Amino acid sequence: MRADRLVATLLFMQARGRVTAAEVAAELEVSVATARRDLEALSAAGIPVYPQAGRGGGWSLIGGARTDLSGLTAGETRALFLLAGPAAAAAPEVKSALRKLVRALPQTFRADAAAAADAVVVDPARWGRPEPQPPAVLDTLQRAVVDRRRVRIEYARAGQRTMRTVDPWGLVEKETIWYLLAGTERGQRTFRLDRIGAVTVLDEPAERPADFDLHAVWSRVVDRMEQRRSAVAARVAVSERLAPILADQQGRNCTLVGSTDDGRVLAEITADTPEMVARQLAGWAGDVEVLDPAEVKAELAAIGAELVRANSSQPGEPGQ
Repeated sequence: MRADRLVATLLFMQARGRVTAAEVAAELEVSVATARRDLEALSAAGIPVYPQAGRGGGWSLIGGARTDLSGLTAGETRALFLLAGPAAAAAPEVKSALRKLVRALPQTFRADAAAAADAVVVDPARWGRPEPQPPAVLDTLQRAVVDRRRVRIEYARAGQRTMRTVDPWGLVEKETIWYLLAGTERGQRTFRLDRIGAVTVLDEPAERPADFDLHAVWSRVVDRMEQRRSAVAARVAVSERLAPILADQQGRNCTLVGSTDDGRVLAEITADTPEMVARQLAGWAGDVEVLDPAEVKAELAAIGAELVRANSSQPGEPGQ
């Protein structure tokens, strides 16, 4: 792609100072004529590139000018704007940074970058629900993570509020819920931001493992959570038509494992307790049959009886 070649040519010139068309051709493995056309295109696009004739001549950047592309290829630039573009609608700082980066790009690439920034809209709100708002403490904790400052947080759990001093390591958003991964005197802990009240940034450096990898640590947290949530497994039978819908709704908690003698799909539904498995399936009513274990069947029966009691009207009561 020519755009990639133009960026590569510009970066080559930055590294070498003055180049000839032959040197560019050898570096990029193109013909000398193609390299010359690319150099002329850079000059025509407004890049301070000019030719110098005669012995020892070539092409140079005026005054040693440099671009702010920092080694990005055209494809990488588009990917950056595609990624950052959706966030710009909610983050003025991101929008401002994108505008500055567009101005820093050569004129040849600005149209593609601007188009990429406007190509994607991310709407986090589920149908029928308002757009989720970030926790009030998010900005403060983000700054503490970046600045490596220790924080004191008020944390609510099991109906109790406690004050904790932690070393913030990183923040993760999963399904609109934000989590703080932090070091404590008892080791690594994970805190939900919607349970954090007051946050005080302390004038103390936060300690963080030298080999800390946020992605890897979060993956281990998710694995442990999934194991806890999969302590109970129920075998259920569902029609072939509804099996994909059940699998999509339950996500990791559903595994399609085969078929029954009557042609239905056999699935395994997991959760941390029999009650939670039953609650996950209660809305399916008779479309899903629980085959085992008996504890889940009993919980479903209890839920059904509770619904009957709560929604049955006696003579003379409202609804009759």
